[in-house]
Amino acid sequence: MRKLLLAAVAAASALTAAPAAAQVEIQWWHSMGGALGEKLNDIANQFNTSQKEYKLVAVYKGQYPESMTAAIAAFRAGSAPHILQVFEVGTATMMAAKGAVIPVAKVMADAKEPFDPGAYLPAVAGYYTDLKGNMLSFPFNSSTVMFYINKDAFKKAGLPPEAPKTWKEVLAAAEKLKAAGQQCTYTTSWPSWMHIENFSAWHNVPIGTKQNGIGGLDAVFTINSPLHVRHIAMLGEMAKKGLFTYAGRTNQGDAKFSSGECAMFSGSAGAQAGIKKQAKFDWSINFIPYHDDVKGAPQNSIIGGASLWVMGGKKPDEYKGVAKFLAFLSKPTVQMDWHTSTGYVPITMAAYDVTRKAGFYDQNPGADMPVKELTNKPPTENSKGLRFGNYVQGREVIEEELEAVFAGKKDAKTALDDAVKRGNEILRKFESANR
Repeated sequence: MRKLLLAAVAAASALTAAPAAAQVEIQWWHSMGGALGEKLNDIANQFNTSQKEYKLVAVYKGQYPESMTAAIAAFRAGSAPHILQVFEVGTATMMAAKGAVIPVAKVMADAKEPFDPGAYLPAVAGYYTDLKGNMLSFPFNSSTVMFYINKDAFKKAGLPPEAPKTWKEVLAAAEKLKAAGQQCTYTTSWPSWMHIENFSAWHNVPIGTKQNGIGGLDAVFTINSPLHVRHIAMLGEMAKKGLFTYAGRTNQGDAKFSSGECAMFSGSAGAQAGIKKQAKFDWSINFIPYHDDVKGAPQNSIIGGASLWVMGGKKPDEYKGVAKFLAFLSKPTVQMDWHTSTGYVPITMAAYDVTRKAGFYDQNPGADMPVKELTNKPPTENSKGLRFGNYVQGREVIEEELEAVFAGKKDAKTALDDAVKRGNEILRKFESANR
């Protein structure tokens, strides 16, 4: 009897000691630090606790250009991550990295995970979808540019605390604000994104041929159209009169508004979290202004932010894990958590509806404005986004030329002509390298 008991105990011990099936590890390289990085890690942990087969490892790899460069180099060395977060202006560059990426639509289909591109906000899906309707990368942190006003400053200047809807109204408000002693009446973050890319989509004018680069590598820039010139010339005049304060090429304008220095501001929907935390005044978030003599305006704005690309060269079971994570990320409750915590827009209409029904927008007036702006009208060919090769460098050229106008060193026509010439040189280099 004792021998039988010992044998049973030994057998039980052997079963207990048997190694559990090893989890398949999925590497996710991203570019989100600070509070956003903490929330991203939280989502990764939520996925890991939701199942036992896969382990998602989120790794911060620096700013967007750094992480993209590192991932391409890692792919060549055979050590790329499974998932890479890439900002929207890197879309064409990633598409051209033949063999380095696998379309999200294929990953989801191969894994038989439910995936309906039609479930995503049209302005979001359009940016990351090819001409055949296949989604190339997975939308993640999507935002759009919005217009903010300091309602207290407006009241002080004798203005109704309502945002200007047109650029004529912006100019009139700026003059009254300045007369009331407001040193900075209007500023912007991300000037190219606001005053070239979103301006073009909002007014349904192209910034380039070939459907803004989506339709082919042989695109050319068209940002020197009469409407573009007129708009940038207006900003140049405003700068000369002290009605527009240039803040910088990225998000430097955020701080100028949240501190109360500037009374009007255009910047990312994602700026809301910082403004809520820092502003000691009453403010509102609104649609960006438009020129009311342009037929059909306003249309819809376009997104910024980043998407998730699936890198090539991995094993089938690893891609199943990637697909399972992307399906998890699409869940309305997960998207609502991300949206309400960060200010980025929910990428699906289902997530938007869940957030609305939960009462979040009632408790946080204006938080739904970015979604309303993105869906103001069905996307046009000029508002589905843009896909220019090496647009990271192309945008830098545009910003240099805009700076010359704002500083009074060039007139708008000359600056935008120069931006087109220099930008097209970058496009031709990209075209010749990727034919």
